[in-house]
Amino acid sequence: MSAADPLVTQRPAADRASTIDQAVILAGGLGTRLRSVVSDVPKPMAPVAGRPFLEHQMDFWADQGIRRFVLSVAYLGESIVAHFGKRYRGCDIEYAVEETPLGTGGGVLLSAQKVVGEGPFLLLNGDTFFQVELSRLATYHERAGSDWTVALFRPDEAGRYGGVELAPDGRILSFLDKSAAAGKLANGGVYLVNPRVLAGMASRPPRKCSLETDLMPALLAGARVHGLECPGRFLDIGVPEDYARAAEFVSARSST
Repeated sequence: MSAADPLVTQRPAADRASTIDQAVILAGGLGTRLRSVVSDVPKPMAPVAGRPFLEHQMDFWADQGIRRFVLSVAYLGESIVAHFGKRYRGCDIEYAVEETPLGTGGGVLLSAQKVVGEGPFLLLNGDTFFQVELSRLATYHERAGSDWTVALFRPDEAGRYGGVELAPDGRILSFLDKSAAAGKLANGGVYLVNPRVLAGMASRPPRKCSLETDLMPALLAGARVHGLECPGRFLDIGVPEDYARAAEFVSARSST
């Protein structure tokens, strides 16, 4: 196990091997719901167990083979750049800087311009932590012939996360905005994306849009979008109540 983060159970390097070595993290949100307890840094930099939340997240994925991060930054983004610089734990870091707020969808399109190569990249929300096994997600993505694969989880509460309508073969038929019932499949904010599905949109001037309500539903018209239920633990630090339990979450040893 990494000494820096207890969330990943140490396995032989060969078992952790993955063809996915690049991740985009959306770290530009305003974090308005969290400002009552964290107001001087962007939400992904909120301190958890003495370290920025974003460090815990990057550790988890670096331990699974990610070697390059593209961080999409906006609100107070200079604090992220100053903290991480160009390297973290041997991983290269690039920044997609929003000159004006672009929303989650605009942040994805801007960041896609920084992605190198033609292979799939990991896309993550900077304020959630979903313990997804990358090799399993990558295997499913490849076998399904998917352009965009969404890691799914079952929330404990209703009405907070976007639900999905899933076909028997794993294809996503529709996205349901903030309507996932407790115990039903919901979007976990971890994705594998083939860059080609964004190539046309990413080549245009950046525009403000939402990943969940604009970009992903539009992709259903022409891309192969699949969902995979993943059993890992999930944390969203977007509200003070969940942020309060974040330290316990990152200190717990993974059960897998």
